[in-house]
Amino acid sequence: MTPQDLVLTPKGVRFMGRRFPCTIGKTGISTSKREGDGASPAGVHELVGMLYRPDRIAKPASWAEPIGPGDLWSDDTSDPDYNQLVKVPHHFSHERLLRADPLYDLVIVTDWNWANAEPGKGSAIFIHQWRRPGYATEGCVAFSRPDLHWIARHLQPGSRLIIPGA
Repeated sequence: MTPQDLVLTPKGVRFMGRRFPCTIGKTGISTSKREGDGASPAGVHELVGMLYRPDRIAKPASWAEPIGPGDLWSDDTSDPDYNQLVKVPHHFSHERLLRADPLYDLVIVTDWNWANAEPGKGSAIFIHQWRRPGYATEGCVAFSRPDLHWIARHLQPGSRLIIPGA
């Protein structure tokens, strides 16, 4: 572990010498993550991308990519593009990245079950904004808006999300 790693602890995520309150999956941490189980997957996860809403926020980091109206994330285990960024039209089950609420205004993408996804092992494990403190996610790690933006500005190449096993 390095100071550039985001490390989940019982009191929040430790990063760059600070601790940030966060929420995780509604069913806790899993060492056997499955699609739709509501768990955050234990392990060491590389941060492989950053997406943002250019109509709502400034570019948070030089490597961030804009989210547009046609951007989706496949969560269909029968989709050849399962657990990948896809575009409309897309005829498999998916999650729309351009949301009415602010949860995905800034998204940090982990390498959970990516890039060569195993169907059913779980998709879209992101770092994103929480709905409110204590409101669990479907498996992602979520922060307050100010904390998420601070974290995004300070991420370095090679930063990882570390979720200790249950």
